Order: sequence, then C-alpha cells, then structure tokens
Amino acid sequence: MAEIVIMGAGLGGVIMAYEMKDQMRPEDRLTVVTRDPIYHFVPSNPWVAVGWRTRESVEIDLAPTFSRRGIHFKAVPVSGLDPEAKRIDLEDGSSLAYDYLIIATGPELAFDEVAGLGPQGFTHSVCHIDHAEQAGAGFEEFCKNPRPVIVGAAPGASCFGPAYEFTFILETELRRRKIRDQVPMTYVTPEPYVGHLGLDGVGDTKTLLESELREKHIKWIASARIARVDDGKMTVEEVADDGAVRKTHELPFGYAMILPAFRGIKPLRGIDGLVNPRGFVLVDKHQQNVKYPEIFAVGVCVAIPPMDPTPVPCGVPKTGFMIESMVSATARNIGEILRGGKAKFQGTWNAVCLADFGDSGVAFIAQPQIPPRNVNWSASGRWVHAAKIGFEKYFIRKMRKGESEPFYESAALNMLGVGKLKTVTQD
Repeated sequence: MAEIVIMGAGLGGVIMAYEMKDQMRPEDRLTVVTRDPIYHFVPSNPWVAVGWRTRESVEIDLAPTFSRRGIHFKAVPVSGLDPEAKRIDLEDGSSLAYDYLIIATGPELAFDEVAGLGPQGFTHSVCHIDHAEQAGAGFEEFCKNPRPVIVGAAPGASCFGPAYEFTFILETELRRRKIRDQVPMTYVTPEPYVGHLGLDGVGDTKTLLESELREKHIKWIASARIARVDDGKMTVEEVADDGAVRKTHELPFGYAMILPAFRGIKPLRGIDGLVNPRGFVLVDKHQQNVKYPEIFAVGVCVAIPPMDPTPVPCGVPKTGFMIESMVSATARNIGEILRGGKAKFQGTWNAVCLADFGDSGVAFIAQPQIPPRNVNWSASGRWVHAAKIGFEKYFIRKMRKGESEPFYESAALNMLGVGKLKTVTQD
C-alpha cells in the first residue's frame, strides 16, 4: 500500500484528489490535508465583491464529497515539511507520513512587500473569498460617497486576469447604480503594456484591452511600480525601459483593489532543492521534483521562470486549464510509478480563459500558454459574459459531484483540439 498525500484543496488540489483517486490502485490510500475544509470557486470572487454572488453560492463543503469518493480528509494547516523523512507536520501537533506527496497549496499573498497594501492596509483584494467579502462591504460604503477608483496589480504580480475582470465588472456596476459619472477610474499595472498578462500577450489582447479601457473612459499606467499606499493616496512610479523612474504619480482614491505578488507558503520556503528563493516548487516536465522524486507539484505553487525581462517585474500566471493539465499529467505519472513504471506524461500547459467584463468580456486560447505557440487566439464580445456564467455553474456542479473531467467534457475538448496531455514519449 502506498500513502499518497495532497497538500492543499484549492482548484488544483481538489481536481488532483479526484484524478488521483481514479489512477491509484485499490490498496493505496489518498489523504488531502488543507487549512480550509470549504472549497471556494475563486474565479467568482470579483462577482462576490460587487454583490453579484454570495459566499454560499460559490462554496462547497469538501468533507461529504471526499468521503463519498473514499478520500481521507484532514482540515488542519500544515506547519512544516521534512522531505528527507517524508513527513508533513500539522499545526495540531500531529504528522502525516507519505510515500508520494503532491503539493497543491497555491500561494502566500505578499501584501507586506508594498507598504499599506492589502486588506490590513488601505486596498482590497479578490484573491480569497474572505477578501472578496471585505471588498464587497467596502464597495457598498464607497457607493455612499463616490470618489476615484484604482484597480490593478502590485510589482511582481503574476495573475492579471482578475484585475482586468474586476476593473470592468466594477465599472459595469457603477453604471447600473447611476454613479459612474462621479467615479474617475485608473488601471495600474506592472505589465509593460496593457494586455501583456505576464505572457507577452495572447492574440491581440493589447488592442482588445486598450480598446475596452478607452471605451469605458478608464485611464491606465503601465510599467507601474506601486511604491506605497496611504489612506486615500497611492504613490505610483512609472518606470522607463532602462529602469529609471520616468514619472511619479500621486493618485487619490476612495476605493482600490490591487492584486499582490505571490510567493510560496512559509512551511516550504528555504527547503534546498525543493523550492526556489521565493518558495515556489521546482519541478521537471513531469511535474516531479528532481531532488525529491516522490514529490510532485501542481498549480500556482509551481516555479515558472518569468518571460523576457520587463522594467517592472511580472510573473507568469498559472491559469485554470493550465493547472488542470498539470493535474492530469501528475495523476497518470504517479499511477505509472505505482505499477512499476516511470513518469512519462507531460501536461500541455494550454490556456483557455474567459475574462468577464460584467456585460461583455475577452476570451483567449494559448497553446501552449508560454510562447512560442501553436495557437494564439483572442476575441471579445457579450457571449464571453454568458460563457463565464455557464462555466461557473458547470465547474461547481462537477466539483460537488466529485468529478474531474466527465467524458463529454473530454470529448468536447478533443474536438476543439485543446488537450491536457502531450503525446506520451519514452525518455
């Protein structure tokens, strides 16, 4: 019998549990350990922050579903990892031994890297459901006294989609409340240009997103480094290509939502050979760590080098479909190893994204996510908003049912040519 442990139960961890259960042998045991027993559909957080969704509508109690699938579940935070002893230590004083460990923790939010940033400072976030609820409460207060709004991302951020989404969702809600004319809006981003997305763009996202910002009368500052945030004022340095500060902006605001940079969680940071200096897990093409081959990693916790250097640091996003491809490769690789084989599956790291703008949106497909690409496509329209709503309902439903990829989803993806696994090759 092999003890398989998944650390984390966000998007990557939950799907990982379902796919790993399908790939393991009957005698193996699978355990998921996580801080929060409730799964929240993170892509819905921008809607929560403007009152379009409630917390309860986007959450799933994992315990019943895991129990039904025969997956052991321990809702206790991890305090440490000893990869030499193959042991996870938990905050309740207990520990878990493993034969195979899959790290799917997601990131730690590095609000402290910018003075005054985050829910404990003067800006909001939509990275976590708790933050989204706080952002929603703050928005309701703001609407009683409309003032300028700033939305964007901090230096080193890697997940720009939610920042664009929230910008336009907020703009749509302000129009619905008939107060948009009282609210100047500015988008602030470390990206070298609007629509870069940490990926040097996908299709014509530069033109599409600049056009959307102009049409909605939203100003923007690219190559922006937020120096500090004070109550009602954000200091933003606009950086030139040579790294010099071109201009310093003192931006007043009554409401701000800024996505932070990410780093690896504290229990992982500093483990030589497992993580990079920011605590992200080092993996090979099979999602497997080289120094500790019994450890795999999927999702935002995975170390991916940034694209070409930019004046202000930008990370590479780990999008939902890309994470699902990591999961599929990992589950099959561990299944092969359990049966005496070796890791041979590789995720495609394709990206299929729907960015909702409240009453329209932008969609893109990048195959693979990191260029050069075989497919590099983007489009916009009202259909994206409807598609995002449909996807939310579908994804939450299949998570509640304990499914990762029903046969009809797999068939549809194959018809579109958007696969999760590369062709299997023997090294």
